[in-house]
Amino acid sequence: MTVVGIVSPGFMGSGLGSALRAGGVRVVTTVAGRSARSRRLAGQAGLEVLASLADVVAASDVVLSVIPPGQAVATARSIAEAAHESGAAPVVADLNAISPTTMAAVARILNDLPVVDGSISGPPPTVTPGARMYLSGDRAGEVAGLPWRDQIEPIVVGGEVGTASALKMCTASVYKGLTALVTQAMRTAGHYGVLDRVLADLGKEGLDASASVPRSATKAHRFVDEMREIAATQAGAGLTPALFEAFAEVYANVARTDLAHGDPETSAALEPSETVSRLRIT
Repeated sequence: MTVVGIVSPGFMGSGLGSALRAGGVRVVTTVAGRSARSRRLAGQAGLEVLASLADVVAASDVVLSVIPPGQAVATARSIAEAAHESGAAPVVADLNAISPTTMAAVARILNDLPVVDGSISGPPPTVTPGARMYLSGDRAGEVAGLPWRDQIEPIVVGGEVGTASALKMCTASVYKGLTALVTQAMRTAGHYGVLDRVLADLGKEGLDASASVPRSATKAHRFVDEMREIAATQAGAGLTPALFEAFAEVYANVARTDLAHGDPETSAALEPSETVSRLRIT
């Protein structure tokens, strides 16, 4: 039986683990040093919890790194150390929202292991099945070939590490950039008393993304690093990083509000007026 290790069992990681378990895979993880929320999510997904990361790496044929982008490099170091100590050599797929440059740093750290560059577009399969998982690198086909069934759509986009990450940085710049714009517009409209009219006007153009703002706010703290990764990616293409450096400031501000204190898996749809009220700095 194929064994897949999940590092770590957060909202997306547990969702991927749940999908693989349904496909007949043994899925292992560790909650050592993780939050009570991660422990709860791992339990709900039915993941097999091992004592340490070293145990996870030693047991796995494939390790999926699914963590906040600001932790990608440190996590790669921990995986490399665990593999060195145990003598294991699993395929390591970095599925994090990072720039091609950061992905190259991850690959250098994991240079003794087979590395797959990956990115995910869409929510966890436990929320809505069908998210796209873009994969690149020589061993990308092995991750794509896991029994995702109809829960995840794996798409191999090439043999070069960095390609899948570049794709993610481009799509995320639109999805999360639009959400940041709508968040900022809603907060401003609330201040001036024109919230309903603003959303009605945006709705006529198909741009009312207000329903996505509450869940996005619960992830604002991790979006700060993701915006900086997008800024670095655009700078690498010869473009100004200023736009997404500014979006990083927007999400950093949102992360200080009451609305940011919830969990994405439990964030309920809110009326726009309540959303704006809870987006005030606490």
